Amino acid sequence: MERNSVTTKIMKPSIRKKFILSGVHLELTTALKEATEHKVEKLFNHDKSIQRLKIDLEYQPHHSTHHNQFIAKGHIEVKGKPLVVTEASDDLYVSIDRLIGKLDRKLRQRSRLRRVKRKYLHAIDIPAELPKKDPRSYRSPKGFRSLSRS
Repeated sequence: MERNSVTTKIMKPSIRKKFILSGVHLELTTALKEATEHKVEKLFNHDKSIQRLKIDLEYQPHHSTHHNQFIAKGHIEVKGKPLVVTEASDDLYVSIDRLIGKLDRKLRQRSRLRRVKRKYLHAIDIPAELPKKDPRSYRSPKGFRSLSRS
């Protein structure tokens, strides 16, 4: 399996460190790199917590159907569970467009869920009632006197 890996120099330095573009069974041209970088910048603008974004572009010829299939795979590493998306079509640029759209929707969904969880606190579901503390079992910390003297 032949793999070409490129870290580009056109993007902002902060994004360049976090973005990896690689090609499997295909040559990465400058036009392809620039188109992918331009679309990827949108993802970094949406979410600043992206640690790393890796996009694999793959070419798979199907000899039986005489169809060429281009597969774009995206892996976003963020705090928590990583986001992984795959998109395939007959045109590589279409695969990249759809991949970026799916990754964008996943990032928006993830941020929306975090916001909902933060905004609406949920009660803990315990089937039984919590035991109540007996006031007689309370011990005051060392150095403090008890209010009731016996």
